[in-house]
Amino acid sequence: MSRARPAWTPPMRDGVSASRVAVTPGPWRTVLDFLVHRLSTIPETGWCERLGRGEVLDAQGQALAADAPCVVHSTLWYWRTLDAPEPRIPFEVEVLHQDDWLLAVDKPHFLPMTPKGRYVQETLLVRLKRLTGIETLVPMHRLDRETAGVVLFSVRPETRHAYQSMFRDRVIHKVYEAVAPWSDALAATLPLERRSRLAEREDAFMQMHEVDGEPNAVTRIELIERHGPLARYRLTPQTGQKHQLRVHLNALGIPIVGDRIYPVLQPDLLPGAEPDYTEPLRLLAREIAFTDPVTGEARRFASRRGLRVSA
Repeated sequence: MSRARPAWTPPMRDGVSASRVAVTPGPWRTVLDFLVHRLSTIPETGWCERLGRGEVLDAQGQALAADAPCVVHSTLWYWRTLDAPEPRIPFEVEVLHQDDWLLAVDKPHFLPMTPKGRYVQETLLVRLKRLTGIETLVPMHRLDRETAGVVLFSVRPETRHAYQSMFRDRVIHKVYEAVAPWSDALAATLPLERRSRLAEREDAFMQMHEVDGEPNAVTRIELIERHGPLARYRLTPQTGQKHQLRVHLNALGIPIVGDRIYPVLQPDLLPGAEPDYTEPLRLLAREIAFTDPVTGEARRFASRRGLRVSA
């Protein structure tokens, strides 16, 4: 069950919406004691600095001091920031469409969707909040950090469920493009529909793989054009499993060019490593089409980006 919306929320700061945490019963005497215990990824010195700058508020919007009494069941607000310098992602997002209900954008490669780990400002969501000033933006779906292309955001909380239900109920049409090796044997079978069951690998960090069982992942694969040893493929997923397109092409013996996870996880994908911006994953969310559940309009949004097909 989702939490009830609070009567008041702090304004966003530099595109970052405030986060809230409820004070639970425990041995903590002060607000600082609780924060250090409850949100331990931030060191005590970091919380002391934030409290000193007035960046932790109570439910009424009053800044709290580090030695303020800790009141059980009260609400605390804070803004997520990073103590270490955040690496700049040197690519820009493009707005494809904006109205009162939805925002469609063209995401670049390498840009994470939402704040996580060492990325806060350098995420698609925060960049868009800064750009539009719309604090209520929420992604309707997600793309991997390495994938580029069309992403949709809902604007208003009251219509968010209607839009997100389209993805849950699979009434939205998505088309991807990928650059992968040419295969004479595979080409003779195209177009084909890959149906399999995907599950997380227990013996490999980040990876999914095909296992026995009822299929939970379906992808239609078509050839667009051949370019020597490589080819451009059209991928139409009928389901939305994690890494589905990557796993299906890898299982067919044609892993996507630039894939740093399949078939073997590369060291530059491990936490803390810098990506190689010259070699993006050649996977693009080319198009999304659907009937708007709020307006009844036929919607279609297409990426304006391209994929390099040369080796």
